[in-house]
Amino acid sequence: MLPPIRDYDELCRQFRWQIPARYNIGVDACDKWAAEDPARVAIFVQGAKGLEPVTYGTLRGQSNRLANALTAHGFARGDRVAILLPQTPETAVTHLAVYKLGAVAVPIAALFGIDALSYRLENSGARAVVTNAAGLTKVAQIRDALPELQLVLSIDGADDDTLDFHETLARASDEFTPAGTTPDDPALMIYTSGTTGAPKGALHGHRVLPGHLPGVELPHEFLPQPGDRMWTPADWAWAGGLLDVLLPALSLGVPVVAKKFEKFDPEEAFALMAGAGVRNTFIPPTALRMLRGAGRPKHKLALRTLGSGGESLGVETYEWGRSVLGLTINEFYGQTECNLVLSSCAAIGVSRPGAIGKPVPGHEVAVIRDDGTLCKPGELGQIAVKRPDPVMFLEYWKRPDATRDKFIGDWMTTGDQGVADDDGYIRFVGRDDDVITSAGYRIGPGEIEDCLLRHPAVALAAAVGKPDELRTEIVKAFVVLKPGNAPSPALAKEIQDFVKTKLSAHEYPREVAFIDEMPMTTTGKVIRRLLRERA
Repeated sequence: MLPPIRDYDELCRQFRWQIPARYNIGVDACDKWAAEDPARVAIFVQGAKGLEPVTYGTLRGQSNRLANALTAHGFARGDRVAILLPQTPETAVTHLAVYKLGAVAVPIAALFGIDALSYRLENSGARAVVTNAAGLTKVAQIRDALPELQLVLSIDGADDDTLDFHETLARASDEFTPAGTTPDDPALMIYTSGTTGAPKGALHGHRVLPGHLPGVELPHEFLPQPGDRMWTPADWAWAGGLLDVLLPALSLGVPVVAKKFEKFDPEEAFALMAGAGVRNTFIPPTALRMLRGAGRPKHKLALRTLGSGGESLGVETYEWGRSVLGLTINEFYGQTECNLVLSSCAAIGVSRPGAIGKPVPGHEVAVIRDDGTLCKPGELGQIAVKRPDPVMFLEYWKRPDATRDKFIGDWMTTGDQGVADDDGYIRFVGRDDDVITSAGYRIGPGEIEDCLLRHPAVALAAAVGKPDELRTEIVKAFVVLKPGNAPSPALAKEIQDFVKTKLSAHEYPREVAFIDEMPMTTTGKVIRRLLRERA
């Protein structure tokens, strides 16, 4: 979607949205390529036999069969279909089928427990679930409490209350006429990660895919280029996996590598990227820090671009990318409600350590005050996106109050504190609730955490505010140590002095707690709310 211009300012001036009056994600991400060349590879599945290709022709036929099967079971436009699967071809097939039907896909992370799964299925009113054996075990425990759930399909075989996914498709026709949807018709509902409260269902229209394209093309330096091939360790149920990688890549004709990871493993990730010939990858900051902690990769990588977002990347990880991987990590920013609106692009000189980038062409993003007026450069405020915007959500499901409260005039607020500089770069400071108020100072956790990671004993770190009578709050650090390091008062003091020397006296952690594991969402974000409660 981006024009072939390699100057940021000119790119923004020349950019125009190109979204037709009739648009369907399933057609754009699959059928258009299948019509042109059904043998074109859409997905490479990393399995026991190596890389196994899945073509656009296969995706088209399978998704058409599923759309027909759902229709035969009484499903129609607007019905919610939950997808509880890891990175598998069936995940892509189900998404495409639901979009073609005009129904609404509800992706749910495979790692969710019973309570989280039950909440999303009940809240969304999902009438069907497509899952595997592991998901089926969870669904079976709560199915009686979900009266709206009528159909369960399993890719691992049938039982008394479940239909076999593949057998069901085999009985259906591979010809289907996609619904004539508009860009604003509901297509997808992704639940927020719940870092600050109960998850909310962010409902998106079909326009969410073309709305993402500029924000994918920019950090991946004008994707697609010859030989490009994408992979992410992020679950395809998360906006980062689905809308930053899978659907945009399919739309752009770039093959996606799929691999089921039970748990992120740095060595396995390096081996996969090398063996599968990955050229473009999205890796969240926490996973990048784990890669950094694993030492120099033992495999020869062919990476052309590496994008990161979801949390603050930090200067330390940014510099590691340059020195060890030999490329600049392009940091980007967005939310489930309005994703990929800020980005870096080193190829055209848009890159600054510690900044999450500049507005992606087509999006109006600013740092605003509580009254909706623009902050001056250097002034702390809230990052906001102006409507209308094709990547912006339609509403919070069943939450008109929360939808209304999300806006100040035409500005969609993000709940994220940031600072813009004179050159238009925006620096992420932290969530509203994450910013620490200590002795009159407003302190963002990102800079402290970045500094903590420079200490040779620290593997992961998070900084939160702890209530304090004298200072309002003090900075408390939670630290996961690297192997070979043992917690001790002496090490805590050493870490405190390290930060005090590197940053300033008002920012250093007055308390350091050593923990075995960092609490994180399934998207790889630290749940600071839990750490604040612990503090």
